[in-house]
Amino acid sequence: MKNHKNTVKAGYNAISEAYLEARSRDSEDVRLLDDLVKRLPRGARVLDAGCGAGVPITRLLSTYFDVVGVDFADTQIGRARELVPDAEFLCQDITSLSLPAGSFDAICSYYAIIHIPRQEHPGLFMQFYRLLKPSGLALLCLGADDLAEDLVEDYLGAPMFWSHFDAATNLELLAGCGFEEVWSRIVPDVSSPGSGHLFALVQKRRA
Repeated sequence: MKNHKNTVKAGYNAISEAYLEARSRDSEDVRLLDDLVKRLPRGARVLDAGCGAGVPITRLLSTYFDVVGVDFADTQIGRARELVPDAEFLCQDITSLSLPAGSFDAICSYYAIIHIPRQEHPGLFMQFYRLLKPSGLALLCLGADDLAEDLVEDYLGAPMFWSHFDAATNLELLAGCGFEEVWSRIVPDVSSPGSGHLFALVQKRRA
């Protein structure tokens, strides 16, 4: 079986600069962060899971919070450390983070989970639940449609892989972990007309 994670890692290492240039700094998905920011105290500890080069998401979060960015593409992490010096960065796979339980007030993950084989998504959601403090928040970008796997040979110049469940299944999986939905919405993908992603803000139950 092809190792799709290696495809994603090598792909983002190869297209780091091109992807950074393609990312919008002011779009509906980025503006959703405003609601998360309003719900957290200044200095809260926030995990950016799958942070890439850190722009725009980690950079925005770091203006308010103590942020840890994690990505397994070392080129991306190197770029993030230069672009967002106020945040801490770890080069790790977000599906197997070596971080203590209850470490974070919030978790944010944009355009990362959709690149992980979807059979690993339930375990990843459970890990996010473990890493959050009681009542902690998670703002997650997830699939809106059912897609077992999709491998393209040229995404900004490199092969890339996607895998995700549909919106309803994702919300069911999050609820099954113990998360309570605050809100969810489908946000159109500006780079791919006709498609979109599910953005969900969920909260860990109080202890």
